[in-house]
Amino acid sequence: MKNEATESTESTSLTPEQRLEPPTNHLIDAGIATIHDIATLRACVAYENANQQRVRILRRLEHRAKEIWTQDK
Repeated sequence: MKNEATESTESTSLTPEQRLEPPTNHLIDAGIATIHDIATLRACVAYENANQQRVRILRRLEHRAKEIWTQDK
């Protein structure tokens, strides 16, 4: 059974944990910037909500979602 929060890798081969828990904070921006689909974004939001619940990261994810939705129109 696939767990969307840990195994969604449609944008790249990175898991939500790899995107949001890198060794340096600068890589979080890169991890979020390389999300190109809503499924991966949702998996990252689910991961963040289940683990750290960092408001700053959730806001970045929200901003990225708006960018993706704008591009899809």
